[in-house]
Amino acid sequence: MSTHKPLRGIRVLSLALNLPGPAALMRLAQMGATCTKVNPPAGDPMQHYTPDGYALMHKGVKHKTLDLKTVTGQTALHKLLAKTDVLLTSFRPSALSKLGLSWKNLRQQYPALSLIEVVGAPGQLAEIPGHDLTYQAEVGLVNGMDLPPSLFADMGGALMASEATLKALIGLKTSGKGSHHEVALSSAAEWLALPRQLRMTTPDGAVGGAHAGYRVYACKNGRVAVAALEPHFAVSLCEAAGIQLTHPVKDLFKPATRQAIEAFLASQTRAQLDKLATAKDIPLLTLPR
Repeated sequence: MSTHKPLRGIRVLSLALNLPGPAALMRLAQMGATCTKVNPPAGDPMQHYTPDGYALMHKGVKHKTLDLKTVTGQTALHKLLAKTDVLLTSFRPSALSKLGLSWKNLRQQYPALSLIEVVGAPGQLAEIPGHDLTYQAEVGLVNGMDLPPSLFADMGGALMASEATLKALIGLKTSGKGSHHEVALSSAAEWLALPRQLRMTTPDGAVGGAHAGYRVYACKNGRVAVAALEPHFAVSLCEAAGIQLTHPVKDLFKPATRQAIEAFLASQTRAQLDKLATAKDIPLLTLPR
């Protein structure tokens, strides 16, 4: 991890609950920002369903518990806002307005404060309930009845929120005024699904299985993830497998080439393939069954 802390001296206050907010806060803290997390009396739901993950993402983050539905809680919050550069939230816009934290109100009270608003979907759709699973499903990242292997919309949204924070701080430096940035998790899912929409990762796509050098194969005692996509890597793989190529790109899309690579890898152990990868500079990783 880089020791450079470009956000040293920047004060970030987060009201954002569940994964996207904490993940964004983690990134900002790693860049040197002074981060404070305000939780409701019941705590952040993430503290209950993944306490270890919550602790990891809030390492070095200050915590305060405030009931924002009370005058006392709101008074304490505004004392914090007066000393804050960036406010990170994950409420629906209507909920923010009820708390007196709409962008219109914040801009009037704290001209130099920026608001990073993490929502489910952009604009008027922000009031519709949703979660990572629904946003991934919307863009075609949910296959069959299986849950996605990770929370891609949430984590993509966290990166977009940290990116929006950087935009806000650059704008503050040039204009002296805070700014409002909406980060939609559905937009994050759409961005992450772009290779799928471009048919890069569909079965007929080069990184979806059509290219014989970019697949997961069985080996003698496990599996091997092969990423020999570039011609020079593909040539090295095929030479190791004893395959003669007439064209380093077109031949890799032929079923016969895939079958030959498949047969070769099935005859090798993980240890043998690990040695091969090092000796021949082939991007592959062996895995257990």
